Amino acid sequence: MILEVTDIMEILPHRYPMLLVDRIVELEPMKYAVGIKNATFNELFFQGHFPGKPVMPGVLLAEAMAQVGGVALLYPEENRGLIPFFTGIDKLRFRHPVRPGDQVVMRADIVKIKGMMGKVKAIGKVGDTVCAEGEYLFALMPGQDSEE
Repeated sequence: MILEVTDIMEILPHRYPMLLVDRIVELEPMKYAVGIKNATFNELFFQGHFPGKPVMPGVLLAEAMAQVGGVALLYPEENRGLIPFFTGIDKLRFRHPVRPGDQVVMRADIVKIKGMMGKVKAIGKVGDTVCAEGEYLFALMPGQDSEE
């Protein structure tokens, strides 16, 4: 299943400049998702991080990987409108910088869900090179439009 950015915006609450997933190229809801982020030189963060040697901030790469997991979690209709809030991040490692022109392919696997809590394991790669990987702990919480 392929989801374009407009489809992603129907699932995730994120918007510019915090929507960091351009496309979902594989999706098995509540199991895993594979998404891409095209890192272009026009991204505002490249202007100041770092001048002359632009690198995508690690925290934004970590967020992009989490958003791919969020699509897998929130795709089912019964989860629409929920927000996956971080409750922790474990074993997050940055292995290689992401630079302008790179396409980051991110896979997020849902490891465990218990009630409204869970764990997602994610990895981001440029080509065959691992850029980052980590485990995300989350709580699914009602969004602002929810009556709960």
